[in-house]
Amino acid sequence: MPTTFARSTRSLAILLLLGGGAFPALAQQPDTVPALARQVEIIRTAFGVPHIRARNLRAAGYGLAWVQIEDYGPRVAMGLLRGRGEMGRWFGRDSIEGDFAAVRAYRIAHERYPELDQDTRDVYEGFAAGANRYIALHPAEFPAGFRPEFTGYDIAARDVNQVAPAQVRRFLAKIDPASTRGRRGQAAAADPSEGDAGTSTTVDPLEEGSNAWAFAPSRTKSGRAILLRNPHLNWNSGYYEAQVTVPGVLDFYGDFRIGGPFGVVGGFNRDLGWSTTNNAPDLEEIYALDVDPAQPDAYRLDGTSVPLVRETVRVSYRTDAGLATESRDFWRTALGPVIHRDSARVYVVRAGSEGGNRGGEQFLRMMRSRSLAEWKDAMRMRARITSSFTYADRAGNIFYLWNGTAPAFPHPSGGDTAAVAVQRTSEVWSHYVPFDSLPQLLNPKGGYIQNENSSPWFTNLHEIIDWRRYPSYIAEPSFSLRSQMATTLIDTKQKLSLDDVIRLKHSYRMLLADRVKPDLVAAVRASNPSPTVAAAIAMLATWDNSAAPASTGAVLFESWWRRYTEGTGADTMFAQPWAATAPASTPRGLRDPAR
Repeated sequence: MPTTFARSTRSLAILLLLGGGAFPALAQQPDTVPALARQVEIIRTAFGVPHIRARNLRAAGYGLAWVQIEDYGPRVAMGLLRGRGEMGRWFGRDSIEGDFAAVRAYRIAHERYPELDQDTRDVYEGFAAGANRYIALHPAEFPAGFRPEFTGYDIAARDVNQVAPAQVRRFLAKIDPASTRGRRGQAAAADPSEGDAGTSTTVDPLEEGSNAWAFAPSRTKSGRAILLRNPHLNWNSGYYEAQVTVPGVLDFYGDFRIGGPFGVVGGFNRDLGWSTTNNAPDLEEIYALDVDPAQPDAYRLDGTSVPLVRETVRVSYRTDAGLATESRDFWRTALGPVIHRDSARVYVVRAGSEGGNRGGEQFLRMMRSRSLAEWKDAMRMRARITSSFTYADRAGNIFYLWNGTAPAFPHPSGGDTAAVAVQRTSEVWSHYVPFDSLPQLLNPKGGYIQNENSSPWFTNLHEIIDWRRYPSYIAEPSFSLRSQMATTLIDTKQKLSLDDVIRLKHSYRMLLADRVKPDLVAAVRASNPSPTVAAAIAMLATWDNSAAPASTGAVLFESWWRRYTEGTGADTMFAQPWAATAPASTPRGLRDPAR
């Protein structure tokens, strides 16, 4: 089978045949085309979406790497270099900060690689081969001499779970404001290694995020389940739409993450599909251990002195004279990595799934599942450590899962800013909340499921999940205006077509305006406004509360809301705050009409 690559140019699908007439040099030397390239065909739609058809999973990985690096070459390559801790080696000492943590993750990927099933390894190795092949054939797109020769280990290293650096930084900022990286006699356990998803570090107070809906056959005109996935983020957030088919083995269409084969955020096969919406499970706990004053580099646990384990990590970096190296010491305890030490305490973080490397294997099983039971069995691997999942299948099931490898804490959680002092192992968490004890909902009344990054409890208003039955650290009750807007649109008795669902998804309605505009209009009119302000409020009074493209009212209203809530918590500025007893009708009104 020849390998076919198609690019979208001015909405035309142009097919380029590797080994064919489009590459005369390769046609004259057919042996230069690697065997994997002969086993995969890639055809792009007029919109550039690649459809990859391969003879086996290794060739499928090859094709997926090729199209990603064809579209995002430097971004993919930099992500892989970052994953194996070689940013300094290529770009100099000012790029080494993330290399230390990456080298440690790479060691785990290498050591545990044989534990992965063969199918997963095949995809990783094919992806590495595809990246190498593209770089070799297109040297002008990369720095001079750039031939990194990626391996399956490099690809797998991106799927190794590490301690979340954000939580470590927040804790260190409280306990030692002078140290932003926790280096007091040691390096921080998890230096940040910035991802390549384009994620913003700020949060819009008006909310943005993912949305997912599922409708049971009882709610659809076709009598078949409908699943909606709406990432609702910037185009540069790192999604990569593609279909990958290996006849008889895999046929999956979804949005991957740029830079690897298994960062699957949502998608479907011929039997089922799912969508993820971010949640925020408490996956880690920071513990404070007593220093052993009689022994250097030791702590007290279970009544005995236990030595700290030191790991020295060396990384290379580029200089004008060649390569130099720098080393840092990392320290570990039986409970987890050390993030800070002082004269009295050793602070460690114990994280759910730290060092876990089976995320790719789990995703491949999910992509190949044929039923809800098979899909849930894949989820029980607990290798995907976060996200809410909204699911639908050909059999008509709809299902919601608040997913997380959440520790079963035997104590109140210290959160991000407090350490739990322990003296015995029995005081430390030792297992996860069981999978079947996580918040979930199957085929609920009303025939719908929705989640927009809110807590799991109000996923369906006909079957509210009682949060009081779950540990408080699972999720505080919340139901954002975005979630309420979704429920307002879909919690009806109307049977929906696919077109209806798409129309509802594109609703311009601003629920915030419904909730506070009457108070705003009354407050401004009572203030003896100037003619200009009077004209503005008159316009808002007749505005239809929508954010349609030509809506001047929407622009004015949003500008006003930002100023009204400036310097405060937006949730505190309502006359009636949100209440779990009235989840879909609060908050409302203005707390401070004079403001």
